[in-house]
Amino acid sequence: MIKRVKTGIPGMDEILHGGIPERNVVLLSGGPGTGKSIFSQQFLWNGLQMGEPGIYVALEEHPVQVRQNMAQFGWDVRKYEEEGLFAMVDAFTAGIGKSKEYEKYLVPDLTDLKGFIDVLRTAVKDTGAKRLVVDSVTTLYINKPAMARSIVMQLKRVLAGLGVTSIFVSQISVGERGFGGPGVEHGVDGIIRLDLDEIDGELKRSLIVWKMRGTSHSMRRHPFEITDGGIIVHHDKVLKRGGIFETE
Repeated sequence: MIKRVKTGIPGMDEILHGGIPERNVVLLSGGPGTGKSIFSQQFLWNGLQMGEPGIYVALEEHPVQVRQNMAQFGWDVRKYEEEGLFAMVDAFTAGIGKSKEYEKYLVPDLTDLKGFIDVLRTAVKDTGAKRLVVDSVTTLYINKPAMARSIVMQLKRVLAGLGVTSIFVSQISVGERGFGGPGVEHGVDGIIRLDLDEIDGELKRSLIVWKMRGTSHSMRRHPFEITDGGIIVHHDKVLKRGGIFETE
């Protein structure tokens, strides 16, 4: 039996037929406004509620802003940070400003992948992390797209070896068909794509699991919504052109 990691996101584990297989690296791909960061933060928060320590690697936003964003949904991670069960890796500020005083895990140079991985390895060992989010992995190869698959593979090798189940947030532009970097889809175990489409004059959010190594999963596109308490996925509904239809 493959051990699974439950996302705890309402409706998501039904789509994944029980959860994400342990140690998998999942690419969470989507355009702006699709809910990628919320999804990944909810995944970490739910892990903490299940007794699974976690790590959030902030590449796109200041760690203080990330904590504030999470707190708006009722996910206050500071207590878990104090207890050593949650860590924020600051790969955003490069230690400029007050971050050097406040953040325990700092990545001063993003061009140094080995140094970046060393910080992650230390944070995982310190916390005993079972879940990790990189938001967003695209930042690591934005200026060197030819390195995308290589960078993802190096991260995957280390994190899977440490026993961590990871979500790599991947940014794509509106209307882009790919997953956020040449070859990255071949370097990960799973791909969940979040979309925001205009249907009959209204924006609708939906997600589809493109692949997930180690488990069967729904092959349909399911609508989801972002509420005050986070994401809710409607696993019993399918989004088709023209509207939402119940599944059989």
